Amino acid sequence: MGTTTTAAGRRPLGKGIGLRKSLATLAASIMLATSVQAAVPPTEEVNTTGLAVTDDSVKVGILHSITGTMAISEIGSVQAEKLAIQQINESGGVLGRQIEFVQEDGASDWPTFAEKTRKLLRQDDVAAIFGCWTSASRKAVLPVMEQYNGMLYYPTFYEGLEQSPNVIYTGQEATQQILAGIDWAVKEKGAKSFYLLGSDYIWPRTSNKIARKHIDKLGLKVVGEEYYPLGHTQFNSVINKIKLKKPDVIFASVVGGSNVAFYKQMKAAGVDFTEEKPLLLTISVTEDEIRGIGGENVEGIYASMKYFQSLDNPNNKDFVAAFKEAYGDDMVIGDVTQAAYLGPWLWKFAVEKAGSFDIDKIREVFAGIEFNKAPEGYVRIHENHHLWSKTRIGRAKTDGQYDVVYETQELMEPDPFPEGYQ
Repeated sequence: MGTTTTAAGRRPLGKGIGLRKSLATLAASIMLATSVQAAVPPTEEVNTTGLAVTDDSVKVGILHSITGTMAISEIGSVQAEKLAIQQINESGGVLGRQIEFVQEDGASDWPTFAEKTRKLLRQDDVAAIFGCWTSASRKAVLPVMEQYNGMLYYPTFYEGLEQSPNVIYTGQEATQQILAGIDWAVKEKGAKSFYLLGSDYIWPRTSNKIARKHIDKLGLKVVGEEYYPLGHTQFNSVINKIKLKKPDVIFASVVGGSNVAFYKQMKAAGVDFTEEKPLLLTISVTEDEIRGIGGENVEGIYASMKYFQSLDNPNNKDFVAAFKEAYGDDMVIGDVTQAAYLGPWLWKFAVEKAGSFDIDKIREVFAGIEFNKAPEGYVRIHENHHLWSKTRIGRAKTDGQYDVVYETQELMEPDPFPEGYQ
């Protein structure tokens, strides 16, 4: 069963969030940056397709793994989405309606994601779903979204090679993360050889296929490529192979709980990432994962992302303060968590631009919608349903945070189907 939270009697996010000053300040500042709320339009005008919209409420779905191996990565997304929903409600809601949410657990199991999606769309009649993390879960959900014409706001960096009219992709695609990250390692670190290491499912395999093609195009070498099942905890064999091959870069896309074992075993094997021999470049370890791995086990690794908690801008400072007041001072915020936070806001802006909750109507207005108060700085929706975003490289510290050592000067245009990489 899912958990429904109503506007009138919603569960607190933590530590009395509704009364928190920083939350109110952040919500108010976001509202000042958006259009003024108009008079509440009649329900029959804004809901012509049978969605769960009343005169004073609208229902959405939250679908992530809160159990299983992916919980270490996905719980932050749930927290961010709830925070955004709370802020939107406190700043007037969407078309004058308070957001209610139904939360379901995908349980790190792809068929379960599909089943829960069908339930949210057919039984709960939600107006939007914020969810998924792995590409495997997204691929399982996608046919259901398209069959019943739902709209998914997907927050994770991913391999690209997809564009659906029923998905808004708030994370990076491959050109914004993989190609940009490799280019940085080659230009700034003189990398010439790479060892590709990932979990065994569609995202790491496709990401490494793209990485290998790019490395080949640059005239460089891939000296090894390995994959391990989700939840795998024995990496000593591949660590020995890496030591023998001596790559300049370990390009890592290990996900979930396996990261804890991998990085601890690397350290136990005497690998000191601060020496950068080899340099480790990850596209999957955010601050959320480091919280489980331990900062002492990842000090010196690099990550290619678009967001780090340490970003020094006013939007991010307000966001981090509100997140910590909601969930505790010891909480951290990673790339996907921030991208998940964008989803409810971008949905709100689309609904209000369209003047309707109807999926077909909001789909027509997505292109060009921008969020000036995004914690990462600024984002804009491209006509291909991905976001214009900056690419950044961070270096991990023992406190679990990243120092930003590089960022693109301009927003990178999303290109989910890069020529020569399909």
